[in-house]
Amino acid sequence: MQEVEIHTEFIKLQQVLKLAGMIGQGSDVKSFLADGVVYVNGQPVTERGKKIRPDDVIEVKGFEAVKVVYSEG
Repeated sequence: MQEVEIHTEFIKLQQVLKLAGMIGQGSDVKSFLADGVVYVNGQPVTERGKKIRPDDVIEVKGFEAVKVVYSEG
């Protein structure tokens, strides 16, 4: 499982997908969400601005799962 470190309380879903290399640009997330292939903690997600917090797991069909972890610093 890939990890994405954040230094804040939360990060938006589209930012996580970009940092994890799943999308090239923030605007690409629309097609992922429309296709119904994005899950956060096992629940389907359609909101690109959804707040993702440490320990959340993002899954997109065809990609390795991503866990968001908090890192001070």
